[in-house]
Parts: sequence; C-alpha cells; structure tokens
Amino acid sequence: MRVYARPLARLIEQLERLPGIGPKSAQRLAFHLLRVSRDETQQLANAIIDAKERTRSCETCFNFTEEPECPICADPRRDRSQLCVVADARDLSAMENTGEYHGVYHVLQGLLSPMDDIGPEDLRIKELLARLRSGEATEVIMALNPVVEGDATAMYLAGLIKPLGIKVTRIALGLPVGGDLDYADQMTVTRALEGRQEM
Repeated sequence: MRVYARPLARLIEQLERLPGIGPKSAQRLAFHLLRVSRDETQQLANAIIDAKERTRSCETCFNFTEEPECPICADPRRDRSQLCVVADARDLSAMENTGEYHGVYHVLQGLLSPMDDIGPEDLRIKELLARLRSGEATEVIMALNPVVEGDATAMYLAGLIKPLGIKVTRIALGLPVGGDLDYADQMTVTRALEGRQEM
C-alpha cells in the first residue's frame, strides 16, 4: 500500500539523497515545502538552479566562485607566503570564519581514499605543486580532518612538498574548548599533548 502520493514520495526520495538528510528529515522538509507558498518553493528551486549553473571552481584555488577567481584569491591583501590546504570548500569556510587566517587556500576537492578509488590523480594535487613551484608560498598549512584519509593525504602531500624547500605544518589537533579529558579518546589526548605550547 502506497502511503504518499507519487509526487510527494519522489520529493522525499530526492531529499533523502542529500548528505545528512535521513528519512525523517526528508519527510519534514517535503511537508514543509508543501505548506509554504508556491512562490517560496519557486524561489528555492530557482536558487538551486542558479547556484548550479553559475557556480564554478576558482581557476587558482578551486574554491567555489562565480568569477574566474574567487574573492580570496583576488584580494591583494592576502598573505601569499602562507597557503592553507583544505579538502573542500566547507573546510575553507570554517577556516575563514575564525578571522585569524589571512593567507590563501588550495582546495583539494577530496581526500585520498583507496577504498573509494580516490587516488592522487583525482585530487587537485598537480595544480597545488604547480602553484608551489611559482615560489610565492614559504609555508603550506595542512588543514585536513584528523581521519585516516586526512592523515594519509597530509603525509602524502608533505612528502611531495618538503623537497621543494617549503615548510609544511599541520593545524593543531586535540581537545575542544570546554571538553573533558575523561571523555576524550586516547588519540585526541595524545594529539593534544603533542601539540602543547609554552605558556
């Protein structure tokens, strides 16, 4: 027995395909979209289509942009001696939201993952090395998630970058502010200890 009308079932099915959206969230979103005005749903549909058609990768760093170069790469005030490597545009956004980093970025558009058939040729590694050979960057900061794929990618890149005479660093990893030592896993405590700084 079919519970939902076919168009509603199709909408729920499509929403479930979005990352982080499970069956319940997809149902809530679908019912919300049915309750709002046709104008509101049309605005959402237009925004999705507009973003898909007008957004592209920055020719320099591979961040999302509307122009050939993203606003960060186009900003002459950015410190080009520091280049921060991130997996995707969400990570770039997280770094920018701190307001503490004033260098430039390079978006790999993923992480090495042999299990998922993602190798070096599937990422923007060749372009990263070409940028580094231009001579502007004196430090590469690895801001990759502390997961197996992030660690493997960081180690692989460090092996390629260090022979170029460029300093390679990694963002500190460890306990979050307000976190409790007794709730932290062994690896987190170990990394917090290794990343300690003089007071």
